[in-house]
Amino acid sequence: MSMTYKRLDKDKAAVLLVDHQAGLSSLVRDFGPDAFRNNVLALADIAQYFKLPSVLTTSFEDGPNGPLMPELKAKLPNAPFIARPGQINAWDNEDFVKAVKATGRKQLIIAGIVTEVCVAFPALAALEEGYEVFVVTDASGTFNEVTRHSAWDRMSKAGAQLMTWFGVACELHRDWRNDVEGLGTLFANHIPDYRNLIDSYTTTKASK
Repeated sequence: MSMTYKRLDKDKAAVLLVDHQAGLSSLVRDFGPDAFRNNVLALADIAQYFKLPSVLTTSFEDGPNGPLMPELKAKLPNAPFIARPGQINAWDNEDFVKAVKATGRKQLIIAGIVTEVCVAFPALAALEEGYEVFVVTDASGTFNEVTRHSAWDRMSKAGAQLMTWFGVACELHRDWRNDVEGLGTLFANHIPDYRNLIDSYTTTKASK
């Protein structure tokens, strides 16, 4: 079967962060809480670093789902924030769809809680409307591995590409010569062991 490599492009991509809410975060069991939070914030840093238009949204914030992670608004202060009054599928909310279309981008990088609902539903709807969808698997969380793999299977069969935040960053960057220190620092901030690589690089560079 032939395959076309559709790679992420920083000039074509937008980031959608769906329902990373305090209450829903307590449902995430396929990642540890600290690791998951780190992954979500890493994706937000990627959006900021590459200047990707982003959209933040929550569902039924006044109910048990709770408020959006405050760090996301802090990292992406200019991103439209759509507080959906009740629609489970973000794509059913007119303001959210308008905000997505206003980015002018056809590649959508999506992450959220929970994977089989808050990520899968808008991902499938966007695919149906002709968008290229890239799901950030480690910045999306759910109850367990069964529900996670069911969601991944459903989305990938529909045409979504499954990636990690690290893979997203590398594919957007394309070439280390574009900026070693900037992306390297982002990686070091979210992968402690990666700091050894940056320390080695900066020490070697300083000695030349």
